[in-house]
Amino acid sequence: MNKVTFSEGVIKNAQKIVDECMGLEDAYCQSRCPMSTDVKKYVNLIAQKKYDEAIKVIREKLFLPNTLGRICAHPCEKDCRRGVEFNQPIAIAALKRFAAEKADNESIWDIKTADPTGKKVAIVGAGPAGAQAAIDLRKKGHSVTIFDKLNVVGGMMRVGIPEYRLPRHIIDHEYSYLNKLGVEFKLGVEVGKDITFKELTEKFDAVLLAHGAHKGNIIPIPGHKAEGVYSAVEYLKEISLTRKFDRAGKRIMVIGGGDVAMDCARSSWRIGASEVYQCSLEDFDNLPASKEEIHESLEEGVVFNAGWGPIEIIEKDGKVAGIKIQKVKSIFDKEGRFNPQYEGEPKVIEVDTVIMATGQLVEDITDGALVQTRGGRYEVDKDTLATKIENVFVAGDAAGGAIVIEAMALGRKAAISIDRYLNNIDLKADRDFKYEWAYETKLEIPLPEGTEDKQRLHTNMRPAQERKKDFEQCDLGFTEDQAIEEASRCLKCECKLCMRECVMMNEFGSCPKEILEGLAKEGKMEALLAYSCNGCDNCTIVCPHKLPMKDIFIGSRKDFVKANDGESPMKGHKAIKMHQLLGFSKLFTTKVLGGKK
Repeated sequence: MNKVTFSEGVIKNAQKIVDECMGLEDAYCQSRCPMSTDVKKYVNLIAQKKYDEAIKVIREKLFLPNTLGRICAHPCEKDCRRGVEFNQPIAIAALKRFAAEKADNESIWDIKTADPTGKKVAIVGAGPAGAQAAIDLRKKGHSVTIFDKLNVVGGMMRVGIPEYRLPRHIIDHEYSYLNKLGVEFKLGVEVGKDITFKELTEKFDAVLLAHGAHKGNIIPIPGHKAEGVYSAVEYLKEISLTRKFDRAGKRIMVIGGGDVAMDCARSSWRIGASEVYQCSLEDFDNLPASKEEIHESLEEGVVFNAGWGPIEIIEKDGKVAGIKIQKVKSIFDKEGRFNPQYEGEPKVIEVDTVIMATGQLVEDITDGALVQTRGGRYEVDKDTLATKIENVFVAGDAAGGAIVIEAMALGRKAAISIDRYLNNIDLKADRDFKYEWAYETKLEIPLPEGTEDKQRLHTNMRPAQERKKDFEQCDLGFTEDQAIEEASRCLKCECKLCMRECVMMNEFGSCPKEILEGLAKEGKMEALLAYSCNGCDNCTIVCPHKLPMKDIFIGSRKDFVKANDGESPMKGHKAIKMHQLLGFSKLFTTKVLGGKK
């Protein structure tokens, strides 16, 4: 058969399918994960009791499954279809933890690395951003050394997230992966004090700044310099390392409405507070903290004053004696600028300690060599995380990552850039930035027919009055039965309705886009594909976009026949042609004229 030249209409329809088919589009949960974790796949493996396979899927993207299963802010859950439709998202993070506890084993950890390149990379910061970058760069064969001024690994994840939420042995165990890969750690080494930034840039081929936001922010309201006022960073760090904060009193006010504020308030009980209060500009319905943290704080007895702003810290003999708060009328002015306004009579709450969970700052360790912007973040190229210094890159909080999973994604992005730099490859050329962060999926499908509103299961918590007295983990996770039931709620979001209707297409690929990509891009298609279609059109009927699959298959047959000198290219069709010829021959045809034979 001669080369087939497909008609313009066939090619145009094929391109339409490649552009609009949603068969290869990622599920909502996966697209919202900055690390592109295949959530749907591992959740459904858990539902099938295939825990060994589930943890392998998770570890394809994440080296901290047990950690993230406890503390991830789970942006994936925000776009879960069950959440959007019923306000009952799948407990994705908790299921990740279950898989890790059930099946994670060092024997399945991938510790293969490429041949040594001779290139050396210094990473400042042993938090999730620095660790992720170190993993990716070691796998490429580069030598990696992590510097951190703390004597422990984990960065702010270690000293900013309380032990009762994230047991320290979990961090140490999961970080041991880096040791197995050959990453070198230099802990207790402060850049700018024990070694200069300039020395790093001269001794190493590339430098990554991922040292986090370890500087607390104190609001300059009247009385803020009184003894007994501390930043959340200082407070949580000391409690994390020592399980105490000797400078705190018994009556504690936490200013702030985010997760850090909740962590400060809940930690206060555990170091011996008798009264714990909260106040924030945001009212209760608009607190930025997660619902879980708010609920657990309320259970433990934290007294909320959401929608009340601090206007003065009352002093007595230079020490905190109370705090004056007032009802918030508005937080922003008409131009959208931060400008809190108050109304009504202020009220005074007698406290002896004030903790300000009102933001964190990145300290400059470059001695002014790099420009810092809001919050101390360094000025970087947003796509590559490169700085104006050729061999210096930034990741994590220092580049704008707000949560652990985002910090990891920025660490991975920086590692890609550093590897390109070390190999003299343009940092942006032929690079698909889409999958280096959360992205929008084109998936738009109706709920499966008969979908029920099945309630989300919650993990098992220790009783509030018991757990608030110690630092043991308060969330005990799922039982096996609970995990299977919760995982089974997954709607398996995908658009392959046509593939369920058509037995034929399943022989050629997973969806129309995959099947017809060769036709659209290269003008190529198997004749068997075209001739396998029976023209029922059920694929188009069920397709949300009503894509014209039948038109392509049936229409392309003319092109195949034309290229084959008027003959069908299918071998079996010769018998059909002979049948047709004989059927119309004088020998086998009986004429009927005027009703008489």
